Amino acid sequence: MENSTKRLDTTLGELIAAASEVAFEYSDNDRDAYQLAQVALIQILKKASHPVDIMDDFTQSPSRKSYLH
Repeated sequence: MENSTKRLDTTLGELIAAASEVAFEYSDNDRDAYQLAQVALIQILKKASHPVDIMDDFTQSPSRKSYLH
């Protein structure tokens, strides 16, 4: 399976507004809409996040010379 990444330039507020708008269209009441929007946003953010290897960040830290001016 080929890994294809699409980038979407948007703000978190715009993403929340879009998820809420769609959720309210497909829900019978406010409570269901908020829960649907919440689940959708969690899934979107989980798929968009990139795992970080903390040990790599520490072992590849800049040399002391890069901090001196």
